[in-house]
Amino acid sequence: MDDFYVADFERIVAPEETSLDSDIETSLRPKTLPEYIGQEKVKDNLKVYIDAALGRGEPLDHVLLYGPPGLGKTTLAGIIANEMNVQIRVTSGPAIEKPGDLAALLTNLNEGDVLFIDEVHRLSRSVEEVLYPALEDYALDIIIGKGPSARSLRIDLPRFTLVGATTRAGQLSAPLRDRFGVILRLETYSPDELSRIVRRSSGILKIDITQEGCLELASRSRGTPRIANRLLKRTRDFAQVSGAGEITREIAEDALGRMEIDELGLDMVDRLLLKAMVENYNGGPVGLETISAAIGEESVTIEDVYEPYLMQLGFLARTPRGRKVTPAGYRHLGLTCPEDDNGQISILFEE
Repeated sequence: MDDFYVADFERIVAPEETSLDSDIETSLRPKTLPEYIGQEKVKDNLKVYIDAALGRGEPLDHVLLYGPPGLGKTTLAGIIANEMNVQIRVTSGPAIEKPGDLAALLTNLNEGDVLFIDEVHRLSRSVEEVLYPALEDYALDIIIGKGPSARSLRIDLPRFTLVGATTRAGQLSAPLRDRFGVILRLETYSPDELSRIVRRSSGILKIDITQEGCLELASRSRGTPRIANRLLKRTRDFAQVSGAGEITREIAEDALGRMEIDELGLDMVDRLLLKAMVENYNGGPVGLETISAAIGEESVTIEDVYEPYLMQLGFLARTPRGRKVTPAGYRHLGLTCPEDDNGQISILFEE
């Protein structure tokens, strides 16, 4: 049996931003709504809100963007600032450790500016309490002193727009969520939309690519533009060394095969997880901690990074007794699914 230990490394199909993206991802981001590909409903509504705010001469209402990582939440925040003709200040929830950090950010904003907070669900409760009056009344309430001599000081703030982004809207506290006037959900992209994104990125990076090459990269990008752009950059290397410099369908298939990314975008780790469950535990149901020990990966990483896409494809199911590989998962691995006379998966192992 294969050794299922998985080392800690940066996956090329990880939807989160990694060091693989730090060099040129910023240059690929569109600056205006017409340049932004996909998310048509979000764009249409956002254009109405922006045009209305500009017509009234007011800042845009506070905006919450949520959805899986890599879909363009940070890009949309920059577009909002550009469309409103204001500056943007970028930070993240974990970076704002205490109320004083938030006060420093807010007091340095100009009228109408956008404050973008990524991972807004990770703001501490004490910081949130300071943020509430800032969002509602554009004011900061600061307590000076302690005990009987303590007094409250209110500082007026310029009117601004908070754009919050989160991959876990359910972890956002209800009082904070209620203070966002515009709440937009970003969906995963279709292969056609991703193909257009790959075409646009290839033009910016001056990469020669055929339409078939665009579609091949798009179909293996898990519905995520960040992954599509990452695959484009890595496939360019194979085209430069092994081909004539142009990314064709054949070059893309060869490059992605050598990177161990299959036709559905699963990489080596995804397949190892499924194989471990099938070969060690007859496909499940098996507990999360048991899977974690079997492949040498932390349970929280499995739950947050690997499982969502496998469940989206219908290859993995969560049951009250544990995780289970579905018949579709067996077929993708080229394995025969154990079934009983009723066509149901036989449970050969119970944890």
